[in-house]
This record gives sequence, structure tokens and C-alpha cells, in this order.
Amino acid sequence: MIPKFRAAGDAALVVEYGEIIDATLIDAVQQLDRRLAAAAVPGIIETVPSFRSLMVHYDPLSTSGAAVIAAIQALDTDAPITGGTPARRWILPVCYDAKFAPDLADVATATGLAADEVTATHAANGFTVAVVGFLPGCPFMAELPAAFNLSRRTTPRTRVPAGSVAVAQKLSVIYPTESPGGWHLIGNCPIPLFDVRWERPALLAPADAVTFRPIDAAEHARILAAARQGAYDPRRECAA
Repeated sequence: MIPKFRAAGDAALVVEYGEIIDATLIDAVQQLDRRLAAAAVPGIIETVPSFRSLMVHYDPLSTSGAAVIAAIQALDTDAPITGGTPARRWILPVCYDAKFAPDLADVATATGLAADEVTATHAANGFTVAVVGFLPGCPFMAELPAAFNLSRRTTPRTRVPAGSVAVAQKLSVIYPTESPGGWHLIGNCPIPLFDVRWERPALLAPADAVTFRPIDAAEHARILAAARQGAYDPRRECAA
């Protein structure tokens, strides 16, 4: 896959792989991100992956956009990736009870599935974190079956509860804090996803693998209470 390079000011460039949300493009972006991290290219300060592109920030006093492009083009895309921060695997609890899933019936109708089939499909699906953004620690995860290629709600909510698990466009997301939102809510994950006291404040990172573990309302309440008291550390409890 041959990317396009676009300047983003005098200290960054964007490496574009396409214009749609697609699993192949997401994988290409993440592969490049990991290879650049492993290669430790001089002058690169930070990389920011998206669904279809990678933004590369560099120090213009020590390198140039042309030099960074040359370094990217010189990467051996067939070699095993060694070094950098490895992707991690997580098993996250989610409660699909009706009080946490106000859009479940609508999603069932739109997908042609029964409500329990929607939640079973979501829980059984293996996700990859494609992007972290919108809110601190908010993971956008790919990818659900084609039936879940749903448009967002026509009327966004002004308040989506923290921990809400939602779906749209074959993706799933977890709202780490209360916020407005237009995705379809089908459950709730009671764990913290962002904490400035952690060495890595965002629990999840691009390329991490995520699966969901269904829990009942009682376990949801127990985990939520323990997390609020600082007695539940998802970095330990949810690592696979």
C-alpha cells in the first residue's frame, strides 16, 4: 500500500493511506506507527495515528519533512517489528442491562438481530483500538460485522453517562467521562479509562486488542464502587 505524504506546517507531516474507515487502512497506519517507534528515527517527536493516516511531528531544527519522508520510505515493511511499545490485550467488563442500553432495541431493529444477539455479537467480537481521542482516553475500536455499519443518532444526546459503551459505523467506543454524544448506547463499562496519576494516563492505546466480558448489574455496581474508592486498578484487573 503506497501512502501519500502531506505537509502539516513546518514541523509535521501526514502520511495518508486512504479516505475511509477500513480495517486494512487501520492496520497499515498502526504498522507504520510501530515501525517508526522501533526505528527511532532522529528528529521525530511524536506520532498520532488515526483511522486512515498517521501524523508525524518532528523537530525542524534537527531534521526536515523531506528527511522524515525518506526515512519512512526506507523502512523495511517485511521485517519483523522489534522494539517500541508492544500492543497489549485487555478484557473489559460490560453490563448490557436495559438501564445502560437505551438504544439496544433500535440497534436490534437496524441490524436485523434480536437484542440478545446484538449484545452477544458485541461481547464475542475481538476489537482493535484504532484511535484514542475526542475525550482523554476515549477508545475507538474496530471492527464489528457489516450489519453494524450504522449511522449515528439523528439527535445526539447532550449527556452520555461515563462508561457508556456505544456502536456506530462498525465501530465501538467507550465514553470515559460524561459528555455529549451521538452513538448508540448498548451497555456500560464501569472501569476508569484515564487517570493522570498513571504513568500512561490513558488505559488503552492504538493497536491494543480488546474483548468484552459481560457482567450483571450487581458486579457492575461492585466494580464501579471499588474503582471510585481506588481499590480497582484496571491496569492489573483487566490485562489479559
